[in-house]
This record gives sequence, structure tokens and C-alpha cells, in this order.
Amino acid sequence: GAEAGPVERALAAGYAAGLDEDGRRLLRRLPLAGRASLGAAAAGALLGAPGTEGARLLRELAGAGLLDHVRGERYRLHDAVRGFAAARLVEEEDQAEIAAAHERLIRNYAELADAVIRMVDGKMSTRVNRAARFGGHGFGSLDAALRWLDEESSFITATLRHTEGVDQQTVLDLLGALCDYCLLRGDLYRLGEINELTDAVGQGLLSRSVQWRTGIAARQLGELDKARTTLASVVSLYQEAHQDAGAALALCSLGITLHHQGNLSEAAAKLREALVLQEPESLAADRGWTLHALAAVERDRGNLAEALELLDRALARHRESESLHGEAWAHFQLGQVCLRTGEVARAEEELRRALEQYGRTHDGRGQAWALTQLARARLVAGDPEAAMEGLRQALSRHREQEDARGEAWTLYYLGHALEERGERDQAVRELERARTMFSRMRDVYGLACARHHSGRVTRDQRAAQTGNLRNSGFARQLLMDARADFHRIGVAHGEAWTCLELAIVDAGNGRSAQALDLCEEAARLFATYGDHRGTDWARFLRATLLPGRDPARAELTALAAARHPARDPRLDDCAEAYALVLDRGTPRETGWQAWDLGMVPGRGAREVMGVTVEAARP
Repeated sequence: GAEAGPVERALAAGYAAGLDEDGRRLLRRLPLAGRASLGAAAAGALLGAPGTEGARLLRELAGAGLLDHVRGERYRLHDAVRGFAAARLVEEEDQAEIAAAHERLIRNYAELADAVIRMVDGKMSTRVNRAARFGGHGFGSLDAALRWLDEESSFITATLRHTEGVDQQTVLDLLGALCDYCLLRGDLYRLGEINELTDAVGQGLLSRSVQWRTGIAARQLGELDKARTTLASVVSLYQEAHQDAGAALALCSLGITLHHQGNLSEAAAKLREALVLQEPESLAADRGWTLHALAAVERDRGNLAEALELLDRALARHRESESLHGEAWAHFQLGQVCLRTGEVARAEEELRRALEQYGRTHDGRGQAWALTQLARARLVAGDPEAAMEGLRQALSRHREQEDARGEAWTLYYLGHALEERGERDQAVRELERARTMFSRMRDVYGLACARHHSGRVTRDQRAAQTGNLRNSGFARQLLMDARADFHRIGVAHGEAWTCLELAIVDAGNGRSAQALDLCEEAARLFATYGDHRGTDWARFLRATLLPGRDPARAELTALAAARHPARDPRLDDCAEAYALVLDRGTPRETGWQAWDLGMVPGRGAREVMGVTVEAARP
């Protein structure tokens, strides 16, 4: 209090004598920018002048000791000066001038933030400032642009609390860019803050825009029921407002959420509905995101040729719209399709490309997923040690991102790697942890996959302890539940392989007739989507179960004659070895021998789908 008088007098003297009118005007208006540091563009916006003029005046104010130089071209107002400047603003400018300066500042930040996100996402319909170029704002690279947004995001959030009288479209532009930034950075706490702000304002367009991103955030956290409910509501709101672009984006997000819940048929329907709305050329950039999302659904349904065709189109759209982030996700999905076709080298190439692009866009969540799939590729290649190392690294990254779904799938693959290393007890523990997480988030597809493999490994674990398959009751129940889940969500690939695993259990327990029926049902399911590799195994196991040597020999001969490029090499070995067993004439009382002789499909048999995809290769 005693020092306030001299400080006030010194500031007043410097303000009156040491600054020209433009300098005084900028000083008065700096408190509108809050306590954040600011640069030339914001200073220019406060004055309604070019950024070069803003930069010159900031240097003058810093030279006069009124601003702190933070770094580069960024400055912050002294705390001691802020109150003085704010008082001058109220005394010397009318409310209309203050409001206009404030709106220009918000518009400037909206344009800058939008420009940064556009560098990541491309020309999506949510990006309004499509013609923006970044050199004038001092962004020499994407990395520099994202660093700028890191520094400004706190101020931008604070600015949204004081937008009375500001053009609502300007506020919406700023809000959209900030929401997309929050999703990219995984800053879901700040997204929640923004949601509360828009609820308080009660603006329809603002509310829909933020609710849409809130639904996406809930999905990223593994809150899939909440995400589905929120996004379904947002779709309805956009449809009621006759906003096709917004409705299509919300439908795409809803389709992805339904995919994550294992509702694959409904997910595909929603995504195709979005594609119809995105047919106009003005929405081509948005269409790229829906195409790669639909490709992921069709991959899991076993439609690999269609998935590849969709990804080819998605990549073309992303490149045309300059969406580095969209490209990253398309390459990520393409890598997974390549794993399904057995092309490990190409899969790793696509996944590494995705990882590099996620790194450039500062997407930690995407990087974690790419690491998981790269580790899975090592598993498919028969290198469980490298897979284990990669999966543990990915697991910690998913936990940093609070991505429960990413963590669950990584645990699932970790269970596979442990099984490959012969550590069945630990494999079961990791698969059960994954099963619990999938169950909690209501991911039916993930749950079915985890039940399937947990049932397999549990069966093999008990058989190793007892020397036979007779203590397989719990494993059989897990496999039965997995079969029901796969059947309910229409995943023929999963159901067919589960039928074969159940056939092994029944055959090992003397129920040959039931086992034969399961093999025939598996063959029928494999045929529905043209999986020759799976069909081979169904036919071979059926041959091992047929009564009498001649029918079995005939089946093996027919199987040998029906060779194809997708055949599992191990199956040929098993067929040849079993033919020798038949020639030896093993007595019937010895029972089913395929299990004891190791002539059953291993875990890796189902990794590759034996479907024809060449015609649709990108």
C-alpha cells in the first residue's frame, strides 16, 4: 500500500510521456489478453493493425520496462502494470471499442488455432479457415504450430468464459479448434470444462459441436455406453437442425463407437449412412475419415477385399485434403488388414508410417496403438520375445493416455505372446485381465476374442497337467460363450474357429458325433466369407473323426488335391502324418488320436484369413 503511490505516478508519467498513441492504446488493451504471454498476431488484433505493427509496439513496450520478454517474439504484461492498464482502458475507451478489440482478439486466436488443427486434420468441414497459410503467423513447421497451441490453450479456454457480445460464429470457430486440440492431446479434463461452459451459454450450435467431441472423448476413455448415448443424441440434434455435414460426422463417430462395442452390423449401417450424406464434393475430406472407419469394421467382419478398397479411397481423400492425421489412421488400419492377409513386412511398413505420422501430429494415443500393432506383427512373424517387449512398451503408453480399450487389446496380445513362450499360467492371467476390461466397457467383439483364447489356453493348460482333455469343462464354457457372442454380432471368422476349438474338446471327451457336427458347421461358416485356410482345418479335423479308414483316406486325398496359396503349411504336414497313421491301422479302441499327436491347429493358424484379396489390392 505504501509503495502504490510512487509506482502509480511512475507508470502515469511513462504512459503520458514515453509512449505514442498506438503504444498507449496497445498497453491499455493488453489486459484483454489475460495473463498469458502473447505475440505479434494477438497485439495486431487488439489494435486492428498488421502483425508487423504489433511486433514493433511489443518491442517498444518491453524496452520501456512495461512488458516481460518471455522468449522469441512472445511477451507478458507485468503484474504491476496490468491493473494500471485496465483502469486506463475503462477511462479512455468506450465500451464499443473495447468489445471490438476483444472480438478481433478472439477471431485472431480462432483463425490461428483453426490453422494449426487444419495442418493436422486437413480441409474437413469443421475447419472454416481453409485458405489460411501459416507463414504470416510465424509457424515455420507443424511442430512449431502445435507448440504455439500448447502455450495458448490455457488462455483460449479462459477467453471462452468472456464472450458476451462477441459474434457467435467466431466463438464457435475458436471452440471447435480447441475441442479438436483437446482430443488430439488427450486433454479430456479441459474438454469437460468447455462442455460445462457451453451448457451455461446454452447455444444450440455450440452445444452440438462440443457434445459431439465429448462423445468421442468418452469413447477414448472406454466409456462406450456413455459415448453411444451422447453421439446418438448429437446425431438427432444435427438432423433436426438440417445440418447434414454435422450429422454425418456424428454418425461416423457413432459408427466407430458401435464398432468398439462389437456391434459390427449396426456400425457398418451408421457409417454407410454417413457416407451418403458426405457425397457432396465439399465434404470429400470428411468422407476420408468415414471410409477408413468403415474399412476397420469390414476387416473385423472378414471382408478383407472390401476393406482394402475402402482404404485405397480413404488414403486418396486424405491426401487430397492434406490430412496428415487422417493418413496416419488409414495407414494404421491398412497395416492391420495386411496382418490378416499374412503380409507381415508390408504390415510393419504401413504401421511404421502411421507411427511416424502420429509423431508429427503429436498424437500420443495413435502412437500407442501403432506400437501395439507393431508388436502384434512380431507375434505373427513368430518372434514372441520382440512382441513381448513391444507390448509392454505400448501398455505403458496406453495407460499414460488413459485409453482403456488400447490397454485391453494390448493385454490380449500379451496373452498370445506369453502362450507362444510356453508361459500358459501367465497367459491365462493376462487374457482374463483383458476379458474383464472388455466386459466392463461392453465391447462384445473384444470380449468374444478374449473368451475364445482364454478358453483355448485354459484347455491346453489343464490337458498339460492331466495328460488328456477330460478336465475341460470351464474351458468349454468359455468357448461356448465366445461362440454365442461371435454369432450374435455376425463375426463368422470368430464363430468358425471357436467351433473347431469346441470340436477338439468334444472329440477329446469321446463325443465324436458332436465334434463332427461342429467341424461341418465351421466349414459352412468359413465358406460364407471364402476362407480357404480355415476350411482346410475344418476338413482335416473332420477326417480325423470319421469312422473307418477309407472315408478318412478319401477326405485326406481330396484335401491334398485342393491346394491353394493361402494354405497353412503346417496343415500339409499334419495331413501327411495322419495318412501314415491310417496306413498303420491303429485300433479303434485307442480313441481320437489327433490331439495326442499334436495334429490340431495352433494359435497362429487363425491369424491369417485365407481369403482372396488381390483384385482389391491398393
